[in-house]
Amino acid sequence: MVVKDVLPISVVCGEGFQELLGYIEPNYEIPSRCTITRRIEACFDERKKTLKSQLESTKFVSLTTDCWTALTTESYITITCHYIDEDWQIHSAVLLTQSMPSRHTAENLSAKLIDAVETWGLNGKVSACVHDNARSIVAANSPERVNWDSVPCFAHTLQLAVNDGFNVFVHRVIVAAGRLVRHFNHSTPACKALEAKQEQMTLPKQQLIQSVKTRWNSVCDVFGRLLEQRWAVTAVLSDNPVTRLQNARTLEMRDEYWQIMVEIAPVLETLKCATTIMSTEKNVSISNIYPITFSLLNTHLMRAEDDGHRVTEFKAKVRQSLSGRMKVDTDDLVTKPALIASVLDPRHKHLPFFAQTEKEAAKSKLIEMCAPLAGADEVSAAQAGDMQRSQSSAMMLLLGGDYSTPRQATDDPEAEVDIYMRDDPPSLDINPLEWWKANERRFPRLATLARRYLCIPGTSVPSERVFSATGLTVNRLRSRLTPEHVDMLLFLNKN
Repeated sequence: MVVKDVLPISVVCGEGFQELLGYIEPNYEIPSRCTITRRIEACFDERKKTLKSQLESTKFVSLTTDCWTALTTESYITITCHYIDEDWQIHSAVLLTQSMPSRHTAENLSAKLIDAVETWGLNGKVSACVHDNARSIVAANSPERVNWDSVPCFAHTLQLAVNDGFNVFVHRVIVAAGRLVRHFNHSTPACKALEAKQEQMTLPKQQLIQSVKTRWNSVCDVFGRLLEQRWAVTAVLSDNPVTRLQNARTLEMRDEYWQIMVEIAPVLETLKCATTIMSTEKNVSISNIYPITFSLLNTHLMRAEDDGHRVTEFKAKVRQSLSGRMKVDTDDLVTKPALIASVLDPRHKHLPFFAQTEKEAAKSKLIEMCAPLAGADEVSAAQAGDMQRSQSSAMMLLLGGDYSTPRQATDDPEAEVDIYMRDDPPSLDINPLEWWKANERRFPRLATLARRYLCIPGTSVPSERVFSATGLTVNRLRSRLTPEHVDMLLFLNKN
């Protein structure tokens, strides 16, 4: 219970807790706080040992990291790792959540990352670290300090680009909408009057939504709810007994603002969809970043015929900002981990958003990376054993051992890449890891690269989720934990 709900260990000493257990089972002797602590520490050590043995058998891992501050003003850093096992299943684990009282400088942050890598025996295995766009963590993951790639969180990058678009004019609409929502959330008469108008107009009985500054996609929810409840809200503001005339004049939104919300809502929904895909869906790696980015730049953020002036301005600014932040026009784009991952994802390998010269450059980069890797003649003993066992089935004995064997791989890296690129891409609905599981023996070198790059998450959300509160109560209880217990309990809770 302590681990699952991340509770202070002292909960076992609480009078109410002891009375509850005494009522349920009077003869049960409640373990002391020291006993519970020893048990949690023993479980923590055992779980760490198990995870370390699992990480020993993997060749490549990726990291995500983020820093956060508890309600006690204690500063923490969380580091998670992600890897693909021999069966092509993706795994995630929390490596640490430690107090970080020192300043969050690039030197201190890189020292924490390097120490975690060495502690867990991951030297030479880390392919990349995913982080937000803060200057200190970007500098901490620079080639001068670490030997892995630095990958900015796509969700955070998109948020910065959208915020740049808001600053052109839409921020005025956001401020006006926020003022209106706060009025209804803080005024009981207005809230009750809104409920009455919703029932009268047969509208859904829902409260207005307040935006969150650090979550741009909450603006999409605010606009959607206001548009749904527009006439009920307007009716309440026009009701003199409920809303004073002076307040109504301040709160009423101009028709231009309502029109902007109508026009911009589909654009925000599309951008929100991109964030949701990258942040919530399982097995979403950085391979999706550039296909989504170019789709936004070349389709969804292009001016439409019916776009108003303000929406056109918003799209242009977001497009310009996203293009610059994602460095889509740089000559070294094909060397970026996210682009390499896209080529290694069978769904995106044809790179439809690239010109032919750029496709050839990406292909050449892949051939260059494949050259030093093991080829078809170096199939692992485990794979050979699996093949031998599969031949023992009655169907195999009848039809022959090579009946369903995949086409033989080539010993030439260039030919391997060429065959891979010429194969038709599978459906977008398939899991790329399942595809690689079926085609690993055809493309052994590319499969090695796929394990290295497809294990990299597209966002730093995994590390953020470790400390994000599932509710206000949980957050308050965590604030009563010591830093040592925070590390133990979150490790056991998430692993």
